[in-house]
Amino acid sequence: MDQNSLKRRIDVSSKRIPADLVIKNGQIVDVYNLEITHGDIAIVDGYFAGIGEFEGHQIIDANGRYVCPAFIDGHVHIESSMVTPAEFCKVLLSHGVTTVITDPHEIGNVAGSEGISFMLQQSENLPLDVRVMLPSSVPATPFENAGAELTALDLESFYKHPRVLGLAEVMDYPAVFNGNTDMLAKILSAEKNGSSIDGHGAGLNSTGLNVYRSALITTDHECTTADEALERIRRGMYVLIREGSVAKDLKPLIKAVTPSNARRFLFCTDDKHLDDLVAEGSVDHNVRLAISEGISPLQAIQMASLNAAECYGLKDKGAISPGMQADFLFIEDLENLKIQDVFVSGKRVAANGEFIEVLETAAPPAPSLTKSVNIRSVKKENLSVKVEDGSFIHVIEIIPNQLITKKKIYPAPVQNGEFKPSITEDLLKMAVVERHKQTGNIGLGAVKGLQLKTGAIASTVAHDSHNLVAAGTNDEDMLTAIEAIKEMQGGYVIVKDRKVLASVPLPIGGLMADRSFEIVNQEIITLKQKLKDIGFIGNFDPFLTLSFLTLPVIPEIKLTDLGLFDFHAFQHISIKAEK
Repeated sequence: MDQNSLKRRIDVSSKRIPADLVIKNGQIVDVYNLEITHGDIAIVDGYFAGIGEFEGHQIIDANGRYVCPAFIDGHVHIESSMVTPAEFCKVLLSHGVTTVITDPHEIGNVAGSEGISFMLQQSENLPLDVRVMLPSSVPATPFENAGAELTALDLESFYKHPRVLGLAEVMDYPAVFNGNTDMLAKILSAEKNGSSIDGHGAGLNSTGLNVYRSALITTDHECTTADEALERIRRGMYVLIREGSVAKDLKPLIKAVTPSNARRFLFCTDDKHLDDLVAEGSVDHNVRLAISEGISPLQAIQMASLNAAECYGLKDKGAISPGMQADFLFIEDLENLKIQDVFVSGKRVAANGEFIEVLETAAPPAPSLTKSVNIRSVKKENLSVKVEDGSFIHVIEIIPNQLITKKKIYPAPVQNGEFKPSITEDLLKMAVVERHKQTGNIGLGAVKGLQLKTGAIASTVAHDSHNLVAAGTNDEDMLTAIEAIKEMQGGYVIVKDRKVLASVPLPIGGLMADRSFEIVNQEIITLKQKLKDIGFIGNFDPFLTLSFLTLPVIPEIKLTDLGLFDFHAFQHISIKAEK
């Protein structure tokens, strides 16, 4: 801000000159005192300049509606929406979210620094304020193969970017605990640049939490119980209450929120698919759900705005008060939180649930980002799992709508000396094919609970290394699915009887579409409808579930391109087991 801008704000606030815009007859949500106040709201140069009685060049009558600070998503991976930042912007603004704290580690794991630069470039000059945390763990662990490796030196130059806030979720706890040189360098680089450091404390005990806080990590979004949340609050951390597409933690966590500690909680979505964003919303859904669970509307709004802003040092966001950026919403009913109008810097950008701005066409991605599925030819023998009659195997047992899995041991269904998927036991074959550098690595395992009766599904959305993951009832359909993914350079596919029933191409890094969100949303809806053709009738998303069965930093057992991974032992294990 220059001297002239500062003087204009002072002149408006002192009523020497009229405001650019004045909001009249609104019920103002005061997130500092958790009360409703009244008065004119003066706006100049996109910032609030005063509350009281004001004249302006433009007047908007709120007609008794609530004027509420816009929402902030405290932790989100834009790539998980499957659309580019510009298309993501259109969806979120219609739901009242005007600022996001994003971690581009999905595309970072595919394309390294080039991927981070792509996300920064694609999010320039959008009405959605995209703030970036730099990926801390690429790859997430040394027990899998990603498309890139990001060292502390690789990240250093990005701190000069005005929208980079800090170091994203530190998920490699052993690297912190053991004082890994590069991990400590990343933490110290963030600290030197005055930046925030996010945590990823899945499964951490009190010792782990002490280690994280001593390492300057201040947030966690991996709590799943109220007790876990309180343990983090006691150590001075912020807790991000997550409600995404697969990890739905709000209902258990909201029980930990009290008037005494509420200022240490905020909301996030983490990973939320496009169809869920369109249908139910982003952080606005978290707010509505929190209200339905007994949190007062004003408290829930405070968590979604002021708390998030303060957690990440966004000093000019999160409230309706002089000096703050004029990002606000018109809401008719605080209980149902129906958002009617959304303003960014005093300009209406969405009305009645529709984005109304026109965005500039973004530059296309580089060819290196659209040719990222590089796998060797996969043959039937590559999917063979040799087992003996009467033997037992380790099995990944899913918990619907949770990231956590159970490590189980089951008798192996055997045919001709090989593991054969069992429909009656709901025990399917799973494969993770390294797709970045043509190593030929294929991790094989068994998964229980996916509920497919025939066919196979496959995807390149496989957190966090985003190798090609497939699961199915037979090898032939799995091979067809793998080949289909290769041909369209990433995405989702359903196969039955060696024929593709439905697909969603994601050619940008194997993660994002090059089409409008409306088109992609319809493709996703069609994909899910076709799941019934392979017998799926479950109350969860099997694609989303499959995408997290490859994430070794989440308990208890996962599958990487190098094989089955035991979270608690923090090492690979054989598929063969002793009863």
